[in-house]
Order: sequence, then C-alpha cells, then structure tokens
Amino acid sequence: MKKLSIVTSVCLLVAFTLQARAQWVVIDPANLLQTTITALRSAQQIANQIQQLANEAKMLENEAKNLKSLNFSSLSQLQATLAKTNQLLGQAQGVGFTLARAQQQFAQFYPASYSVSTSQNQMAADAVQRLGNSQNALQSSVSMQAQSAQNFSSDQSVLASLVGQSQAAGGSLQATQATNQILALQVRQAIQEQQLRVTQDRATALEQARAVAAEARARAVRLQFTAPAANYTPQPVHLYGP
Repeated sequence: MKKLSIVTSVCLLVAFTLQARAQWVVIDPANLLQTTITALRSAQQIANQIQQLANEAKMLENEAKNLKSLNFSSLSQLQATLAKTNQLLGQAQGVGFTLARAQQQFAQFYPASYSVSTSQNQMAADAVQRLGNSQNALQSSVSMQAQSAQNFSSDQSVLASLVGQSQAAGGSLQATQATNQILALQVRQAIQEQQLRVTQDRATALEQARAVAAEARARAVRLQFTAPAANYTPQPVHLYGP
C-alpha cells in the first residue's frame, strides 16, 4: 500500500506538472496508475515463478542424491570369510555331516549292543574307530573356534567401513544400501555361530555315544566269558600205533 501511494503521488505530480507546462499534452492519471499497478503485479508474478523454478531445481537435486548408488560393497569379503568355515566343515573326518552318511556310520560303529557271535577283533576295531571319530570331531571343533577368532578382525574392518559409508551417505539409497550390508554382516556372523555350535555339539554327542558303545562292548565280552562252553569229551591217544 505504501508503494502504491508513492506511485500514485508521483503520477499525479507528473500529470499536474505537464498540464501546467504544456496544455496540449493530455495524460490520464487513472490510466497511468492502472498501468503501473499492472506492471508491478506482473513483476511479482515473475518473481514467484523464478522462486518456484528454484525450488523445483532443489527438489530434483535432492532426488538425484537419494537415487545415487553406494560405491562400496562388502559382499565378496563376507562370502570369502564364510567360505573358510564351510571349507572346515567339508574337511571334517570321521562321522560325516550329511544325514545319510552320519546314519550309516553311526549304525556301524555305535551299535546299541553286540551279539555273542561278534569277535573280539571286530569289537576292538570298532572301539578304535570310535576313538578316531571323537578325536576328529574335537579337532573340527577346535579348528572352527580358531577360524571364528581369526574372523573377528575382518568383521571389525568391514563394520567400520560400512558405518563410515552410512554416515557419509549423500542420500537415502546409499544409507539403505549401507544398512543392508551391515545386516548381511550380522547374518554371516549368525551362520558362523551356528556352524561353531554344530561342531561342538557333534564332538559332545560322539563322545557320549562312544561311552555308550564301550558299555555295549563290555557287556558282550562278559557274556562271551560267562557263556557255557561245549563239554569236553576225552579221546584216546595212541602213542605207538594201534
């Protein structure tokens, strides 16, 4: 309103001045005022459009940041670490980790009982095999523990890199991708923990089964020792011929 009043005053002053100096110049103050107001409104509209375009440009810039992909991937390192523990499971000796093989070997070397006809040599060989299975299971468990301990430093390095990438993310997509990789690290650690538990439980179960099989062997030996022998029938011996 203040600007409008100033413009109106100027227009009236100019009109009166021109009318006083040159009677032949005709100026319509109302028309001049309307033209000025229209020009001011047009200028304001142009300024609003410029601001709107600037806001849209800023919005597009932010969308471009949100769609920018994270230039970092820890997947190969996580897969390599997991492959090491998988290799240890594949190298395990004795009772296998596959279901069919484990069932077959357990039924063969860990019988619930021995028949009286089973030879001492066979029972001794089974006992040696059971001892070897327990030793192999303990070795696998210790190796898995050692590998898990070695993975700590690698996991710490990956986690530090991912946290740094997440904090420096320029948009929502980069932050989301960094978070997903952190979740992948947690999944790998959970898998490793499960593998470690499997090897430890396997060693414990085989040692308990060995103790049960030893009892079965002892029972069989006692039965063979106490079983009634065939009656001895003396036969004549001819030292110097018939």
